[in-house]
Amino acid sequence: MSGLHYSLGDRHLLQDLDLRVDAGESVAVVGPSGSGKSTLLSCLLGLLRPSSGTVVVDGVDLRTLRGRAMARHRQRSIGMVFQFGELLPELTPRDNVALAALLGRQERSTAYQRASALLDELGVPQDVRTDRLSGGERQRTAVARALINTPRLLLADEPTGALDEDTRDHVADILFALPEQHRCGLLVVTHDHDIAARADRVLRLVGGSLHPAAAVVRD
Repeated sequence: MSGLHYSLGDRHLLQDLDLRVDAGESVAVVGPSGSGKSTLLSCLLGLLRPSSGTVVVDGVDLRTLRGRAMARHRQRSIGMVFQFGELLPELTPRDNVALAALLGRQERSTAYQRASALLDELGVPQDVRTDRLSGGERQRTAVARALINTPRLLLADEPTGALDEDTRDHVADILFALPEQHRCGLLVVTHDHDIAARADRVLRLVGGSLHPAAAVVRD
């Protein structure tokens, strides 16, 4: 993204943001509640349109896309891991992961084969109801779902925020290994400075602007 501004009424939530995340790289963004971290993710997902500036994902400026074209690009190029997984509890992990591939127009057999391979890689049972999984297993299922369409950019919103310390560390180990393993960029938004410190770069969102974390004082 370059020169990104986002305003809500007379409130400037994001101001002149420049950010590049390359394939194989991880970046963490920290900042207090209300600093604009969720707004930043929404702009990267194409859910919010910036007041000015560009948001380019996989070579495409999101401002040029509308409707179905935006949805297709999001499905193919961006993976998202939410804090609470946002899985369908009545489905199995394999169904949850394969569904994202089917929505991305993969063939059914390919979708299920790739879902099984990803879940095996992440150590998740495949054929039980998702609501019977542990918190860590659910979050690893969410990671598999985010990867199923081989995105160029992987976004994670407080991905370990609902986990105990041991599970948090295990999920973080998996998450920060993904850029090298899957040749994608990873952007993690978190309040947890220990998790953020695992990233190649740590930025802080303050007053609508991004700064290197070492240049500002923590909360």
